[in-house]
Amino acid sequence: MTGRADAARPAAVVVGGGLAGITAALRLAEADHRVTLVEGRPRLGGLAFSFQRGELTVDNGQHVYLRCCTAYRGLLDRLGAARLVHLQDRLDVPVLGVSGPAGAPVRTLGRLRRAGLPVPLHLAGSLARYPHLGPADRARVVRGALALQSLDLADPALDAVSFGDWLRGNGQNARTIAALWDLVGVATLNARADQVSLALAAMVFKTGLLSDPGASDIGTAAVPLGTIHHDRALAELERAGVKVLLRARVAELKPASPQHAVRLEGGELLTADTVVLAGAQDTAAALLPPDAVDGQDRLAGFGTAPILNVHVVYDRKVLRRPFFAALGSPVQWVFDRTAHSGLAGTELGRAHPGAQYLALSQSAVQDEIDLPVAELRRRYLPELARLLPAAGGAGVLDFFVTRERTATFDPAPGTAALRPTARTKVPGLLLAGAWTATGWPATMEGAVRSGHAAADAALAAAGTHLPVDRGDGRWPR
Repeated sequence: MTGRADAARPAAVVVGGGLAGITAALRLAEADHRVTLVEGRPRLGGLAFSFQRGELTVDNGQHVYLRCCTAYRGLLDRLGAARLVHLQDRLDVPVLGVSGPAGAPVRTLGRLRRAGLPVPLHLAGSLARYPHLGPADRARVVRGALALQSLDLADPALDAVSFGDWLRGNGQNARTIAALWDLVGVATLNARADQVSLALAAMVFKTGLLSDPGASDIGTAAVPLGTIHHDRALAELERAGVKVLLRARVAELKPASPQHAVRLEGGELLTADTVVLAGAQDTAAALLPPDAVDGQDRLAGFGTAPILNVHVVYDRKVLRRPFFAALGSPVQWVFDRTAHSGLAGTELGRAHPGAQYLALSQSAVQDEIDLPVAELRRRYLPELARLLPAAGGAGVLDFFVTRERTATFDPAPGTAALRPTARTKVPGLLLAGAWTATGWPATMEGAVRSGHAAADAALAAAGTHLPVDRGDGRWPR
């Protein structure tokens, strides 16, 4: 009886175990599909994962989300991981500026904080006291923010314009771009203002800073990313009845009717009514049949952008706050990863009880991504000493880097035309991934939204009743 009942349920194969694939698989399983998730790596989580470096647990890079990231927060709820993250009560970003030579640096600490006031007054007090801009430049920022508020995000013409050109056309200068617009934009878009589509930049700033007072409150994982995106995800997928195949690579996709065939490199053949390609854009492009999406030939030219992460373990505490952003330095964002990594319980931590582990998140670093570790060490250790007085006299117990050469899609002007929707021209074949047409940049939020979009498109095409109204992207409990 069970076998016949299972055979009557529609089958789905999700290719890719990142956040998009996890979301699509759970959504299809909710709709009573027999789901198989195929992932080539030995773990889930895509580009937001952890690994072991000896006894140290290392996140490949620092990943943050905002309160406005409702779909990702919904996934956290679904995975039972809401208590494994920390979300600020109110936005508070320390911004440390440094000038002068290494021997006598001048340090200036400012903060970008919100008050309990409606938009845009929630940031007015913080901006008025922001020491990295003078009064005239603060007024320029206000002018730019008001101009941003008036933009229509649905206007396709925005994608043809660079954010930098638009900023300069609306009164911004090099100081305001460096001290505010790029401070936020580089971290969220992985490109500087001149390299970014106005459409994407406007979406980030309007949604994150100008939509709701709490939209920009910052969330971070309180545990290693792998605990959430692999351990909790795997447990929830299996609880939902999803069959998860790790270390399994797809060699070929053969669309057919009534079922598609997915052949793994080991020779196993999977058949499915629905296939969701939820991997990276190059992986999906390699598996797509000809003419499956409009402009498919352009996918090969859909560029990527790198992110570099510099990891430093000091023999003593050199930073007394969870994170900060830097100005006047090659350093961009610095996070304290001591507790997350389990450093205190390692042999190194026991030998140095006050040791601290810092991670530098460096976006839009095309000129640095392939530099040797020794050169990166010579570049960043003196800069950390310029920013943090205690770092100058501290011993370095470990120094290493992690590189994501294709961390995000390239958000250049014209990007929107290259991003395919979830639906393809092949019935039952869907696309998911942060690079698809979500309207969001390449973020965890964009990935989760794409997984919802792919699964819901498949269900709608099949006439399947959606099991829940997810509304803003969150799973109801």
